[in-house]
This record gives sequence, C-alpha cells and structure tokens, in this order.
Amino acid sequence: MTAAVRAVGLTKSYGAGPSAVRVFSGLSFELQEGEFVAVVGPSGSGKSTLLHLLAGIDEPDSGEVEISGVALSRLDAASRARLRNTTIGFVFQFHHLLPEFSALENVSLPLRIAGVPRGEAMQRAREALGRVGLGDRGEHRPAELSGGELQRAAVARAVIAKPRLLFADEPTGNLDSDNARAVFDLLRALHGEGGGTVVLVTHDRDLAARCDKIFTMSAEGVRSLDV
Repeated sequence: MTAAVRAVGLTKSYGAGPSAVRVFSGLSFELQEGEFVAVVGPSGSGKSTLLHLLAGIDEPDSGEVEISGVALSRLDAASRARLRNTTIGFVFQFHHLLPEFSALENVSLPLRIAGVPRGEAMQRAREALGRVGLGDRGEHRPAELSGGELQRAAVARAVIAKPRLLFADEPTGNLDSDNARAVFDLLRALHGEGGGTVVLVTHDRDLAARCDKIFTMSAEGVRSLDV
C-alpha cells in the first residue's frame, strides 16, 4: 500500500560553513492514509521544519519526500505549488489571514488560486465558515475577529479544497485552553467527516494523547507511539 506521506533520510541545516546549524540528519517518517497523528518534541528538534519539508514549502539538504508515491524532488516549483494547492492544507500557528480581506474572501483564496469562479468560490467559503461555526462572521475582517475565530477561519481556509493531507503547525499555541480544545475538536470533527491524513505539531501533551499516534522528535530521530 502506498503511504500517504513517506520521508526517507531527510537532512536539513540552516546557514553555511562553521556557523551552520544542523536541524536533523537521516530522519525518516511515514504515515498511512487516514491517520491523525501528533508530532511532539522539545523546541529546536525540527518539528516545524519537518512539516515544511513534508509540504514542499522547503527542501531538504538530502533525502526524499513522497506524497502518495510522488517524489517531490521530481517536481518543478510550479508542480509543487499545484500539489500544495490541491492536495495539502496547512494551518500555521499564526493565522496569516490577509488583513485587507474579509474572512469570506480569505477562506475563498485557495479556490480562487485554483481557478474556481468567484461566485462558486465564495459560496463554498460560506459553507466552510458555517462548518467551523463562523457562518455569521464572513463579512468581518481579521481585526474584528477574536483569536479563536481567527484560527477557526484559518482551518476553514485550509480545508476548503478538501485536501487529502492536512498539516497543522501549533494551531493552538496562541490560544487559551478553551479555544485550544475547540480548535482541536474542530480538526478532529473535520477529519472524521472527510477522512484524509492529519499531522498536528503540538507542545500540548493532552491534545497529543487524543491523536491516533504520537511521533516524538529528538536528537536521536523520530520514534512513534500508538495511543
């Protein structure tokens, strides 16, 4: 069976020469379709870097990443961008909503980039906002939304194109405990509805324990634990 995500022998450093910082070396990581997993580990262990490599946002120094059997190294920049837009959803720790656009316009952006007509994209954005409990907030700009609402809008944007893969990088890191649980519950519910594969980077061990599997990153690499 082809893995949803497969990484083999990833090495990544930042900088060059004697001042270069090695993030990790020889890291391997594999997920099957439909898994909802947490990636945990101390700060600096490379959790966010791993997500960026898996999503094709960044490139490894060596090693390979495959998405459903497709090696990212064999794709040019335009093909990787299309893959991200059609196959991968990404939720960042900071919502990254564009301040000059309404929530509705922000959520519709992945579809507009994919060439979906504006009317259809906006209608699907309304539906997506409704699914995350923001059906009455679509015309509001980011400055008019609370922290929890901003992150729910970011989740709606990430899932509007129904991606097979969802990467969430500390999506609850800037939220209070109640909103953190609400955003996690939302990710769980959306995963239950649409299936797909979810990778959640988190420092919250309680949330990690509610995932199907935990991957722990350290200087020795990655080890997995079924919850």
